[in-house]
Amino acid sequence: MVGGSAAPAQWRPQKTSEKQKADQKAAKPAAAEDQPNVVFKTDVRLVRMLVTVKDLHGKLIADLTRDDFRVFDNGAEQEVAVFDRQTEQPLSIAVLVDTSGSTAKDLRYEVESVKKFLHAVVGAGNPEDTASLYSFNWRVTLETNYTRRIPRLEQGLRQLHAEGGTSMYDAMLLAAHDMENRRGRHVMVVVTDGGDTTSATNYHKAIEATQLADAVVYPILVMPITNDAGRNIGGENALQSIAISTGGRVFAPTVGATLDQAFAEILRDLRTQYLVGFYPRNAPLTKNRFHSLKIELKRPDLRAQTRTGYYGDAEEGSPSRQ
Repeated sequence: MVGGSAAPAQWRPQKTSEKQKADQKAAKPAAAEDQPNVVFKTDVRLVRMLVTVKDLHGKLIADLTRDDFRVFDNGAEQEVAVFDRQTEQPLSIAVLVDTSGSTAKDLRYEVESVKKFLHAVVGAGNPEDTASLYSFNWRVTLETNYTRRIPRLEQGLRQLHAEGGTSMYDAMLLAAHDMENRRGRHVMVVVTDGGDTTSATNYHKAIEATQLADAVVYPILVMPITNDAGRNIGGENALQSIAISTGGRVFAPTVGATLDQAFAEILRDLRTQYLVGFYPRNAPLTKNRFHSLKIELKRPDLRAQTRTGYYGDAEEGSPSRQ
């Protein structure tokens, strides 16, 4: 859906997430697990990996071919079935802005940087690129749904004001659900100054939701406080873990020029990504639904940045299998 409603939608997660998952599963065609003697139901699911490649000096590399990549699922090499340079794939970018009380001093500067980023997203690249805007404090608000219309996005930014706690994991969960079925690449940019304090959900559910949505997460940790005594180290570590697991990276700027630079670097990453996809075959199953992914490159001087895994099959009878 492109566009947005006149009034922002506010959301607080309820204790019905498992029921919603069951309803979604029931609405889908029967999976192979419902049929007898089928071992690898993931054979029919395309696993997508958004990959950023850099050399040892940090320069982005955008001219590789399918043959430059080797992909491993739980250690088993897979055949690359889909390969694309990502400038051809439309972007769905969800920008999540922390509007908790602690952001009051810097929020107007963050809004200006977000505005420049959104202009750049829809002003160049694929004509189908879209962006949405969420705010989060003690609750989560969808300020603007996916759109290319700058006035709608700016209207959402003008409505932001700081108050209350920080429901960051709730915001990530909602944004992941909203983007899950959108075509193309899924990207989440989280602008915050620290950890979660008021979410109804938790870190593990938030990170699983981003993985299931094939979302790359770029946390921008605006940290005017450099003294450890004034920082939420646990929150910073959680954001770092989420970024690494989804193939993103953390930025820790102050407001102003360094914040603008963080957004510019994210955009450069997105314009030079690769899509590498495979249909899992003969990957060893474990008791864990989470499959580890690894990419190797033919050139030893290059490094690939991508998601660390995906949720698929577990061993028969495993408690973690759904």
